[in-house]
Amino acid sequence: MTHPQWHIAADDRITLSGALDRLTVPDLWSYIQQWAPQSGGMELSLERVDRIDSAGMVLLIHLIEHAKKQNCHIMLSFVPQQLTMLFKLSNAESLLADHIK
Repeated sequence: MTHPQWHIAADDRITLSGALDRLTVPDLWSYIQQWAPQSGGMELSLERVDRIDSAGMVLLIHLIEHAKKQNCHIMLSFVPQQLTMLFKLSNAESLLADHIK
């Protein structure tokens, strides 16, 4: 099972790439819902994300919740400034405070 935007770099590291927007999120979310974390903690690198909108932000929030249900804690790394601004504008900072490196 593979997806062009979801790259498992190691047992505890995943990289997302490309755009995370209203056009790409539905397909990516369908894929992610089938993902089962293999460890209790994962780093999710956003270093290769080119663009992110509110749909991408919601995807990340749901991904964190999906992982929590499977006893996995996700830490976001290389969080783009655009996403940080979306968190602030949406008052979602408190939801993600423990998930940003």
